[in-house]
Amino acid sequence: MNINFDNTYAALPSRFYSPREPEPVSAPQTIKVNDELARRLGFDPRWLRSEQGAQFIVGNQLLEGSEPIAMVYAGHQFGNWVPRLGDGRALLLGEVVADDGQRFDIQLKGSGRTPYSRSGDGRAPLGPVLREYLVAEAMAALGVPTTRALAAASTGDTVLRERALPGAVLVRVAKSHIRIGTFEYFASQGDAKAIALLLNHTMDRHYPELQRESFIALLDAFADRLAELVARWQLLGFIHGVMNTDNMLLSGETVDYGPCAFMNEYDPETVFSSIDRYGRYAYGNQPAIAQWNLSRLAQSLLVAVGAEADSDEAKDIFLNEAQAVVDAFPDRFRKAYRKGMARKLGLGPYRDEYWPLIEDLLGVMADTRSDYTLTFRRLMAQLSTETEHEDLAEELFSLDQAFDPWLARLKAHLDDAPLDLHESLEMMAAENPVFIPRNYLVEEALQEAAEHQDYTAFHELHDVLSEPFTYRSAHHRFALPPEPDQCVGATFCGT
Repeated sequence: MNINFDNTYAALPSRFYSPREPEPVSAPQTIKVNDELARRLGFDPRWLRSEQGAQFIVGNQLLEGSEPIAMVYAGHQFGNWVPRLGDGRALLLGEVVADDGQRFDIQLKGSGRTPYSRSGDGRAPLGPVLREYLVAEAMAALGVPTTRALAAASTGDTVLRERALPGAVLVRVAKSHIRIGTFEYFASQGDAKAIALLLNHTMDRHYPELQRESFIALLDAFADRLAELVARWQLLGFIHGVMNTDNMLLSGETVDYGPCAFMNEYDPETVFSSIDRYGRYAYGNQPAIAQWNLSRLAQSLLVAVGAEADSDEAKDIFLNEAQAVVDAFPDRFRKAYRKGMARKLGLGPYRDEYWPLIEDLLGVMADTRSDYTLTFRRLMAQLSTETEHEDLAEELFSLDQAFDPWLARLKAHLDDAPLDLHESLEMMAAENPVFIPRNYLVEEALQEAAEHQDYTAFHELHDVLSEPFTYRSAHHRFALPPEPDQCVGATFCGT
């Protein structure tokens, strides 16, 4: 397998990473391959499914041109400063340039100890690897910027957590793994030169349209991407669960699918993560946490600006401009979120007069404890004159009578909207999924895989989630919210 690696991050000074080779495993077997992504990156999917391909997926065999490194970074974890984190169970093999010119990191997750593992084993249990594969690919199908899963393989070895679990490795693909925490690490060291190098490297990779060496330009451009990303999460009822600064990528992609989940009943205070004991990363808090994380990036950049500024005045200018970017974040988020909600309701371009309608809908959903995802599908059916749509939504989910007055208001707004009813329904169909990776379905699939080495449920759920906006009657049960005895109340990190 010949892959054209072009490793720009490994060309940075040695203080950015530690060279490290994966630790071998005993009996790798390929579980899943992302054929479309593989071909885009120059991999032969058939090779990835072969014995030799499995050796590559787990790190037993390195491809020519790869330079495995563990990246160093710091981070605020649940608001607490940790000065040195780094890739404790992951290795960046290198970077690949796709046919369309886009550059991607190829990373192994679960490949063994690194200098940043602390007391960890550097391994990943099978369940978290399959969870990340399912949810990352579901997010991609839902149109959310995200890291991707190229392949997953079992290792043949066990991983010790609360009990012995089968091990696995994920091949993760990202536009890069540069984090807010990467900037924080060098800021905490007072290393202005490293921050300047990292700034230009980040701009070259993710913001080539911007002028290099412009600290404020990077902060401003990233704020836009972050606002759009978190708005997409909120619009889909997605709860990341661990929005630490080391999990915020400068590429604007979602990363780390450990304790994440999608809401069932609408409640802004929803928390799933077992380690989020005080609800810091609850659904309703995500926009404010994103702003807080953005301020940590601004603070890190200030270290380099202070070292390079030729006067206190220049430093003060950046400080004021950076504060303005951070202060403007809520408005950027609101614009992205409101634009998306208008589309979810088939209204077309957002108007200020829609906001009371949106607010009241969320209020009714909270009061009636309505399923977040299926409420929008049912609204779509309520507006449709086609019987089959009504029957579909009725068998999935029915609306409480409390929605009736609100629905009359929606219809009045639609009458004044620039779209006809058919166009509104088309817009709603493109924005509102019927299939999401509900926690109980994910856990069912992972349990079968971990306890019985049966991947049937995993593959079936993956296939359903690959087309989230298209209802298929054969997959009816995958659209349903959990019964009370099926609810999964807590999610866990793979560490």
